[in-house]
Formats: sequence, C-alpha cells, structure tokens
Amino acid sequence: MILDLVKKNRSYRGFDETRRVEKEELVQMVNCARLSASSVNVQPFRYYLAWEKEDVDRIQPLTGWARNLPQLKLPHEGMCPTAFIIICQDTKISDSLPRFQKDVGIAAQTILLAATEMGLGGCMIGNFKAGQVKEALQLPENLAPQLIVAIGKPAETIVIKEIEEGESTAYYRDENDVHYVPKRKLEDVILCAHTFAKVTANRH
Repeated sequence: MILDLVKKNRSYRGFDETRRVEKEELVQMVNCARLSASSVNVQPFRYYLAWEKEDVDRIQPLTGWARNLPQLKLPHEGMCPTAFIIICQDTKISDSLPRFQKDVGIAAQTILLAATEMGLGGCMIGNFKAGQVKEALQLPENLAPQLIVAIGKPAETIVIKEIEEGESTAYYRDENDVHYVPKRKLEDVILCAHTFAKVTANRH
C-alpha cells in the first residue's frame, strides 16, 4: 500500500555497507522516475548511476548530510550508502534550471519509493557543490547536477513523532542514535471552506 511505502521511506543517513546495490536495481528505480510527471512533458533529466565502490567513494566526500545536526558526522564511519543516483538536467533540452525544480523532487521521491519497495532506502542530498561533482565525474558541459540521491540498505532506526501546533519540526537524535522526525498532525495541515469559516467566526 502507498501509505506503508511512504511511512517506510525516510531520509536514512546510516546504511549496511555489506549490502551492495546492483546496477539493475538502480535502473529499475530510474525506470519508475522516467515515467513520472514532467512539466510540459519536456523530460530534461539524465541520471548518473554509481554502484561500483570506486565511483561511490568518489561521490561520498562531495556530499553534506544532516545540516540540522552539525554536532554529528553523518553517516557514521562504516555506514555510508553503497550507491548514488545523480539527477542531472540536460541543458541542451532546457537551460532553465529553476523551471524544473519541482520535477526534480517528483523524480527523487519516485526513486526512493521504488527503493523502499525493494527493501532499500535512501536520502535526497541537496547539500553539494555541483561544479565539484561535475568535475569529479567528468560530466559533459550540458549536464548540470541538480540533486544527489543516496541509496543503500538502511541500518538505523527512524521514528515519526506527531507534534502539536507551535512545536519545532527540527529532526533530532537521542542518546541511542535513534532518529526522530517531527510531523504536523493531519488535522493541522488540511484546509477547507469550513476551516476558513471557523477562523472568520473566531475573529468576530
């Protein structure tokens, strides 16, 4: 069920390095992404697949993780992802990068849902320097890295915690390295005509 996949699809920052991700698995993920929605159906993305250890090890140092937890170095040593998919925009198709930012999110989420169904997991990484990635991978001039998606077998515990209005949404970890993800309650994010009528009535 889609709800179960969404709940399991967390931003994992710790992986079992003994579980290597195969090229065929990454290809399946990209196959799902290429069939997802694209603005005006332009489909400007190309996907760089990294599954061989040498290639993965070249990318890992170029990524920044868990900006909300600056006191921690994540992933922990020996718990790095074993594959990456780098979503690149082909500027020969369209050189407008901002126009397709929402498409990047759609593609990345589709990739991660597919990974979750395979018993894998991952994390979207926007904290990287595109120029360094492009140089390290010797990408042609027309390919602009937009997002890095880390992939691997999750090896950490993540807990979703519903919060009250006004509470912080910042994720955090406890002394056992359990990762907590605060989420607003369903009733606090739904808007409808009745909601606005209630607000107006309270003002009077």
